[in-house]
Amino acid sequence: MAKFADTRDKSILPADGENLVLFHPHVPEAAIDEVADTLRTRWIGQGPKVDRFETEFRDWIGTQHHPIAVGSCTDAMHLAYVLADLKAGDEVIVPVFTCTATSIPLLYHGIKVRFADAQAGTMNIDPNHVRALVTEKTKAIVCVHYGGLPCDMDELQAIADEAGVPLIEDAAQAVGASYKGRPVGGMSDFTAFSFQAIKHITTGDGGMLMLRDESLVDKAQRIRWFGIDRKAKQGGTWANDIYEVGYKYQMTDIGAAMGLAALKTIDQSLALRKSILKTYIDGLEGLDGIEVVGAGMTDRVHAAWLCTVLVDRRQDLEKKLRDARIESGQVHFRNDRYSVFADFREGELPNMNAMENRYLVLPLHTHMEIGDAERVCEVIRSGW
Repeated sequence: MAKFADTRDKSILPADGENLVLFHPHVPEAAIDEVADTLRTRWIGQGPKVDRFETEFRDWIGTQHHPIAVGSCTDAMHLAYVLADLKAGDEVIVPVFTCTATSIPLLYHGIKVRFADAQAGTMNIDPNHVRALVTEKTKAIVCVHYGGLPCDMDELQAIADEAGVPLIEDAAQAVGASYKGRPVGGMSDFTAFSFQAIKHITTGDGGMLMLRDESLVDKAQRIRWFGIDRKAKQGGTWANDIYEVGYKYQMTDIGAAMGLAALKTIDQSLALRKSILKTYIDGLEGLDGIEVVGAGMTDRVHAAWLCTVLVDRRQDLEKKLRDARIESGQVHFRNDRYSVFADFREGELPNMNAMENRYLVLPLHTHMEIGDAERVCEVIRSGW
């Protein structure tokens, strides 16, 4: 087994007193009333509010791609792999640095995972390594917009087009991001969003798959509900037959109610998150031994879900912040370190190796104020 750096996170801090925690859910007050309204209706499972949330989320993004609301972003990624017709023995290129939910659904179907290196300076998938990994067995390329910073989409799409395979976006962290004026969720064949507890929008847990190809919508709707055609069933016209493997991946109206309320405040919450990220970028500029990941990129809009820094002596800074009652951590880890992916370790990943013991995530959420980020910068600037 390969030797990996010890990057274990410390225990979490309680969200009280002067503690500045790393994450906090954003639940608008209106969500309470919206959920209560739902609980008084016939539909608390998948119902009309799921349909409304799909439409309103798509319209807010500003795309004509087709939304499929599901129970999690993991569900959305798995549906994308099924709809892309991936099969046992196929190869799929994925980033080595991501949440395991990106790649674990590939294991459900016996698909070979090919880990691509992280890109220096962004921690996103490195297009140069992706191109080197493409073979005749490659059937899809997956990218993840780490922290909300869009990947190099033009380069990745060109590689996918040359290989004749779909580009699948894991946009779990990228609600509200854009690349060269195009919204994430309106570019590639498949884009998966997350509405997990601490994401930009939370539905308690949930996700959305955006499809470019309208002809896949009916199938996606069937396989998120056991393979049953719900519209036909509820309309009394279903032939009472299931002919494809389906799953229980639907969103509920309770979750959709939270999502509908969150959409009313998403612009304000994104503005706050971006202001906090800018405070970090400005406050740490020019400081030796530390840089904010993605700072200075002008051709894409960062969704500001995470603020990640690359720092010398990471553990010393983490301890300095903890002593100041500021939570920090790594959050995600290189996937090839996990035993479940041991069969897919191959070659060297020099960029990931160089960053593995240097990255640290700083607090960024809507229960913070600009002054909180300034406090973090002050602690860092005092040395570690």
